[in-house]
Amino acid sequence: MKKTLHLVSLGCTKNLVDSEVMLGRLQEYGMTDNPNMADVIIVNTCGFIEAAKEESINTILSLHEQRKDNSLLVMSGCLSERYQKELQESMPEIDIFTGVGDYERIDELIIRKQSTFTPEVYLASDKADRVITGSSYHVYIKIAEGCNQSCSFCAIPSFKGKLHSRAISSIVKEVASLVESGFWDFSFISQDSSSYGRDMQLSDGLIELIGAVERIDGVKSARILYLYPSTTSFELIDKISDSSVFHSYYDMPIQHIENSMLKKMKRGFGEKKTIALLEHMRSKPNAFIRTSVIAGHSEESDDSFKTLCGFMEEFNFDRFNTFGYSNEENTTAYDMKQIPQEIIKQRAEILGEIAGKSTKISLNNMIGETLDIVIDGKSDEHAYLLSARPLQWAVDIDGEILINDSGDISVEYGKIYQAKITELAGEKLLASIIR
Repeated sequence: MKKTLHLVSLGCTKNLVDSEVMLGRLQEYGMTDNPNMADVIIVNTCGFIEAAKEESINTILSLHEQRKDNSLLVMSGCLSERYQKELQESMPEIDIFTGVGDYERIDELIIRKQSTFTPEVYLASDKADRVITGSSYHVYIKIAEGCNQSCSFCAIPSFKGKLHSRAISSIVKEVASLVESGFWDFSFISQDSSSYGRDMQLSDGLIELIGAVERIDGVKSARILYLYPSTTSFELIDKISDSSVFHSYYDMPIQHIENSMLKKMKRGFGEKKTIALLEHMRSKPNAFIRTSVIAGHSEESDDSFKTLCGFMEEFNFDRFNTFGYSNEENTTAYDMKQIPQEIIKQRAEILGEIAGKSTKISLNNMIGETLDIVIDGKSDEHAYLLSARPLQWAVDIDGEILINDSGDISVEYGKIYQAKITELAGEKLLASIIR
């Protein structure tokens, strides 16, 4: 009888790629949504901030309560890598521990019932037999691992290491192979994508990669996720804007804007230069700008916070996320003077309200536009509405638009249509398909 597998992928889309690699190694298993029916349960964990760590631990303990006798419970990923010794000593519920280096060996580890932590971080490969999940047309492509930045609040380099970029030829082979399998929309991701290739002595690695992807027949739509201010150039912004394939989509987490805080956060870039980059992005036709900020970082003064709020209100990002500061060991901010948790929460809520207003302004500005969209399926909002995404928007994070009029056009999921945005109903845009 065929064995069954239940896999939970937590955290970011970079984790999702690694989970898909594991699924590729375990294709002989039947997938099940019921953990109590699974012979093997894998949780690919996130260890970035406290909330993510708690979610990972709670998920594992919940699955342990549901698992059937003689099943295997596997803990992989960032949290397992970061706290490998502590977790192995404190969590007897786990049968197999593995970190961020052995995704392509997961089948072997399960057969041997063996825990292992390979010292090197797994680097995505065109030879990996991934099982793409969640879409019939869109794929995330991981272009690098690790990070050379030294942000005061971030522990990722301590367990993911320095920047390690994939060869352009490897990325091109993977994308070309996926195009042959019917995929045409791609999101290129890493911790710091604008630094791509610097470890390979490529001064403009991301620009070169964009050019290489543009030459692949069948790629209809693409975007870059996670630029870093001090490694993003005006030339890169121009290259993205001028591309016939890549959308003018700029996701650049700024984390703060006030000079003294940027210095404490070790962001390596000041307010003036950061704003100059953002303004250059905004000058591009049809630009969509997303960012993230941290509320309540160590030693953030009231005046610094007010400066941040003022800028976020004034600039009107299309989207921005707010993260309440999480004090992480093995970071330079860990021993700084901490902001009380109730203040962090208050500041996060204030920024959240500003983010909501910015998103509404961005959505209102789209009313009357005609744009390319892809239909993903029926909407959860209503049986007679279809869920769609403007091609420029990133999958899952920028929201959906609702199609309430398809005319006489026969609609297929995963296909591109032209639609006109007609109105904003609550927090969702409504649109009619034109052709």
